[in-house]
Order: sequence, then structure tokens, then C-alpha cells
Amino acid sequence: MDPGKDKEGVPQPSGPPARKKFVIPLDEDEVPPGVLRYHNLHPDYIHGRLQSLGKNFALRVLLVQVDVKDPQQALKELAKMCILADCTLILAWSPEEAGRYLETYKAYEQKPADLLMEKLEQDFASRVTECLTTVKSVNKTDSQTLLTTFGSLEQLIAASREDLALCPGLGPQKARRLFDVLHEPFLKVP
Repeated sequence: MDPGKDKEGVPQPSGPPARKKFVIPLDEDEVPPGVLRYHNLHPDYIHGRLQSLGKNFALRVLLVQVDVKDPQQALKELAKMCILADCTLILAWSPEEAGRYLETYKAYEQKPADLLMEKLEQDFASRVTECLTTVKSVNKTDSQTLLTTFGSLEQLIAASREDLALCPGLGPQKARRLFDVLHEPFLKVP
């Protein structure tokens, strides 16, 4: 039997992916590798590893290197396992990509969560723009046009579909979508 391969001749993952490229040192016992080809041959392996984790960690991540041509079925199985184990599934398509994920996680391991959180704009116009651009096809320019035309969010909400459609760059379809979103109830009434 060839070292580094299992009895079927499939290469075994050994140590963290792309080890040579890491800037941050990793403890090899900390990082069990997951390769999809190995999972296809030994479907209970990852399941057993996830069970052995238990609830010992607040953040449980399964990083899998996708190294097969047709991964759909295996990925479905892994996704289901991760949902049941309250684990995040991350897919890497090369050892280098897997290494970058590990390196990033390691770099942020002891950092406060607010470093990763989105920074919210504090001014009114930016926050309204962020809100309005969640409506399909409404962009930042449309948002600025709407705020300039109507002067306030209250007047924008009170505007009719026809008034919205008269705004330059909006048109009837965007106006209809925006009007519908602004007048939908927040909670569905049974």
C-alpha cells in the first residue's frame, strides 16, 4: 500500500490544506481535513467527526475541499449533516482556497466580533438609500432622486404609484414594485 493513500488508492488528506502558504501557524490536531473524494469512499467518517465535536464549540465549521467531478449528491448529504449538527459548511475548490479560509479564521480567532460586522452609515440619506435599494431594480441614483423629489421618507411613502412613476429614471415597473413594498403590511394577517 502506497503511503498517503487508502486501500482503494485514493490520496488521503494529510494535515491542513496548503500548509506551505500559511503565515499563521496551525496546530494540525486542531484542523481535521475534509476532502469530498474521501467522503464518497467513507461516508461515515465526517459524520463521526461532527458527532465527536458535540456542542464543545460555539462556532463549528466544516471546511470541505471539493475534488470530484460530480459533487451534487455528496454536497447534499454534507449540507444535511451540517444542518443537523448546527455546523457551517464551507466549500473550497482547491487546497489553496481551503488554506486561505483556514488562515483567515485563524487570524480572526482572538479578535472581537465587531471587526467582522458591517459598519452602518449614520446619516439619514445613506440609511434610506440602503433601505430603498433592497427593492428589486431600485438603485442608489433612483433612491437619491426619490429623496430629492419627495423631500422626506414620509412623503415618499404617501406618494401614489403615478407620482412615483413620474420620477426621472423610475418608470411604471419600478414605481409599482416600490409602491407595493411600501404599502405591504409588515406582518401577514391570518
